[in-house]
Amino acid sequence: MLLRLPYLAVSSVFAFMRRLPMSDVDKDIEILTLRHQLAVLQRQIDRPRVTAADCAFLAAFLHRLPRLKLRQLHLIVSPDTILRWHRDFMRRRHADASRRKRPGRPPTRRAIQALVLRLAHENAGWGYRRIHGELTVLGVKVAPSTVWEILRAHGIEPAPERDRQTWAMFLRSQANAILACDFFTATTLNGASVYVFAVIEHANRRVRILGVTTHPTAAWVIQAARNMVMDLQDAGATVTHPPLPYATRDDAMKASREIAMAFQAWADTDMGKELSVSPHRRVAEFREAWQQLPPSELPAGPGPAAGPYSAVAEHAQGIVQRAQAQPGRFSPADLAALKTMADLAAHHGGRLAATLPPGLTGSATPAAAAQQSASRPAAATLGPAARTGAPRLST
Repeated sequence: MLLRLPYLAVSSVFAFMRRLPMSDVDKDIEILTLRHQLAVLQRQIDRPRVTAADCAFLAAFLHRLPRLKLRQLHLIVSPDTILRWHRDFMRRRHADASRRKRPGRPPTRRAIQALVLRLAHENAGWGYRRIHGELTVLGVKVAPSTVWEILRAHGIEPAPERDRQTWAMFLRSQANAILACDFFTATTLNGASVYVFAVIEHANRRVRILGVTTHPTAAWVIQAARNMVMDLQDAGATVTHPPLPYATRDDAMKASREIAMAFQAWADTDMGKELSVSPHRRVAEFREAWQQLPPSELPAGPGPAAGPYSAVAEHAQGIVQRAQAQPGRFSPADLAALKTMADLAAHHGGRLAATLPPGLTGSATPAAAAQQSASRPAAATLGPAARTGAPRLST
């Protein structure tokens, strides 16, 4: 077909040039003769055989003529066949033009590859699944397997195995905050079996015996654990633990009164009397934080008290550090009294934060404290300092 079609085209051009000097009468005679010969052949052959080159030649010459004009011509095929040949040739032409030169899936665009690599480098803990999810959020439609192939092609492990923390690494990094506890049995000299509750610190492998009993119960274990947590800091242990929430309202009230008594003890010292009238900025902030403490009765729970107590502790510790930088200015006993009050306030604020639900641990403003005091009985409007007779620092 590749050679026959050009041959037909060239021969038709020469035939057209040969008929240029012919007159119209000669052309009409030749046309009538050809039509008669075609009619003779159509009587002898029911269905002529045509090649692909013949189909292309006839479709190229005749597809521009109107359908009515084609029906008036004597053709070896119907006009609809001519038009169908032309449609088939045009469809094949467009299909060949749009067909990819290389087989297989089309390559991913370079912009998408650069985005995948950027997400992988900036977020070392993300695997190909997480990167695919982020691309989906950004509106980039790509398969997870494509992300996997891009990462592998650039030498990046698709799964987050490259920075996964093993159990041993986790234990080493968190050893200072992990305690392991268990029971073991021991036999006394009289043959009785007792249960020993032991705890080991992961940081230094130190074993602590919390208690021995013949009948361990849940209440006994909880109490032993509470005693251990309270004794850890005094024993110099390296284990850090979050503050425990208050079990009852009375416990929180008792802690607030202890802070008030510690404040009273410090206010009676020479340091407390001097700072009660000091215009220094740090002292003024400490006085303002102390005056924002809520009432100590706490009829509906601790209330929004965690923030003010933490602020008092922070300002008090700042005063202690600044005073320690000036040796001889205040006596060590006065500094110890202020530091004791600061430690009690910090511990109390932490326990209140663990006791209160989220959203109630912020600092209480003077307006909120006044509104809270106005809704309580008269005996409940006393602050922690006034409750124990301790004067507030004057402003």
